[in-house]
Amino acid sequence: MSPADLAAHAAASFVRRRILADFPAGGPRGSWPAEERAAEFRVQGRPATVVMDLPTDRFLVVAEEVSS
Repeated sequence: MSPADLAAHAAASFVRRRILADFPAGGPRGSWPAEERAAEFRVQGRPATVVMDLPTDRFLVVAEEVSS
């Protein structure tokens, strides 16, 4: 790996995801509560993304945090 690749890998190693909210995957058809909640966080200026947690069958609203 190049020095730049090593630096990028080291920087990415300290990124953590913080769970802001979670929702069951079996919501009503056409309902997207996790996406709606993530949009609310983004409007407030807090970056948020929705990911699927397959082992628990839940949608998680997460924010990435860089720790040093």
